[in-house]
Order: sequence, then structure tokens, then C-alpha cells
Amino acid sequence: MKTHQAKLKILSLLSDGQFYSGEYLGEQLGVSRAAVSKHIKGIQDWGVDVFRVQGKGYQLAQPMQLLDEHLIQQHVSNPVTLHPIIDSTNQYLVERAGDLESGAVCLAEYQSKGRGRRGRQWNSPFGANLYFSMYWKLEAGMAAAMGLSLVVGIAVIEALKALGVDDVKLKWPNDLYYQDKKLAGILVEVSGQAGDAAHLIIGMGMNLFMRQEDITIDQPWTTLSQVMGEHLIDRNELAVALIRSWTDILRGYEETGIAGFIDAWNSMDNFINRPVKLLMGDQVVRGIERGIDTHGAVLLETEEGIRSFVGGEISLRSDEKQDDN
Repeated sequence: MKTHQAKLKILSLLSDGQFYSGEYLGEQLGVSRAAVSKHIKGIQDWGVDVFRVQGKGYQLAQPMQLLDEHLIQQHVSNPVTLHPIIDSTNQYLVERAGDLESGAVCLAEYQSKGRGRRGRQWNSPFGANLYFSMYWKLEAGMAAAMGLSLVVGIAVIEALKALGVDDVKLKWPNDLYYQDKKLAGILVEVSGQAGDAAHLIIGMGMNLFMRQEDITIDQPWTTLSQVMGEHLIDRNELAVALIRSWTDILRGYEETGIAGFIDAWNSMDNFINRPVKLLMGDQVVRGIERGIDTHGAVLLETEEGIRSFVGGEISLRSDEKQDDN
């Protein structure tokens, strides 16, 4: 932990994008320049670009805005915990679900074991994106959690619109897209027993400043910085907007279930009325995507008529792309 604290202190000093000498950094931390150099190497291992120029010192490739737990907590009623370094925000909440208040949030700057749908690893370089998870206790039980990731996606788009970001769309069941490129992914983990409340852990990773060398996904992708262009992203403001939007929509979901959000989803569906294919293991189903039904299943118009598909190993790719996209 002490090693992490030193690295975090260096990052805080370098976050304004200016040059700082190894001697100055060492003085601030009470360590040698050799120790500073070692910490810089560790920071680079977190996926942060740090340059050293002879006679000038160290500098970040670009200024970095760090998340501020106190600032975020001032603007939301949810309990908020920020862990600069963590294995996984979802796993942190999973391990504490029984002791948490509904709506509790965990944020991180860096995840060493971030994960996505179907157990895939989510690459999580320090400070480059937004990684956060929320715990929600759903009194209606496990069965009522069907389609929850769809509703959370709607909440993300509504939060982005409030910040001036338009034209973000949804990909069934858990991704956000901009101009046919992946912007963010949502992961919902559900636990509980029949007849009891469901314990939901809802996680999201959103690309903000992701670099080409950091990408491990095998599909076209984009970042919020590219979407917004010259407009700067305030990561703390974004976190606040998402926490508020998730909380509001989850309260609405408790009252209506997925049925209250079908029209909203269909209006935001990136693939609606387009030719698509569904991949289920070795099986491929092609058709025209027609939105979702009252259970949150995706609807495809095939040669056999309208068919619904839900859950499991389903992925959705547009046939307008090459098959290996």
C-alpha cells in the first residue's frame, strides 16, 4: 500500500501536465531520485504515459484529472467509495453485498482484474476511463432482474445527454455504441434465493481516453474524448451524472420492470431495423432486428417470422460489417 501511495502522490503532482524534476519529486515524497525512477516505472506499468526529458524531468503525455471521492460524495446521496487501485469494482461490492446500503457505489482509477461479459478481461489503464459499480437491492427478487442491463444502458445515455453528448446508442444487451463503435460496456451480476430480494452488482467501464495500444476488444471502438471533440471531459461530473441517473432509473424499474422502458430502449437501439446476426455458440441466426419485447429479449424478423432471444452466449454483430469484426 505504501508503494501505491507513493505512486499516487507522484501522479497527483504530475497531473497538471507540467515537467517536474526527479529531485523535486523525491523531496515531496522524502525519497531518493532512484526511488522516484522506480515508482515512475510502476506508474507506467499501470498504462500511464510518463516521459523523462534530460534537464527538465518527468511529464505526463497529457494532463490527468483524478477522481475526487469527497467532491463526488458532495453531489450524490449514495455512499461512495473510491479505490485508486483495485482488483475489480464489481468484485469489491460482490464481497460486501450483504453489508451495503442499496445504491452504494465503488469507483476506481485502475483495475488489475477488470472483467466484462462472459468472463472476458476488461483492460483498465489508470485514469484513462471510468470504472465504477453500484450495489442495488431489488426487493422484487431474482426474476424481476431480467433486462436490468438494458435499463441501465438507457440511464447512461440519459446522463450523457444531460452533459451535452448526443447520438450514443444501445447494443443489446449491455453495450453502448457511437457511430457503430463500442463506447462502454455494462456487466450485471445477480445473486439471491428464490422468494428473497435480489442482490445486484451493476458495473460499467466507459472509454474516455483509451489509447490504441490499450485496447484488447476485437471490435471497432471509440472514446468519449473522441465523441466530444474539443470539449473537455470532467470525470467527476460524469461520475456524478451517472450515479444520479442510475439511481433514478433503478427506482423506476422497481415500479414498472422492463415493460416501462421498451419504447425508450427501441428509440436508442443502434441496430433496430437493420440486418443482423446473433451468435449463440456455433449457431448463427440472421434477420432484421426489431427491438426488444416485454421480457427484454431481442426480436429478430427471420424467414420463420419474429423470434425472440434472451440471455446466455448471445452476441449481436451487424451483417453490414465483415464476419470477423
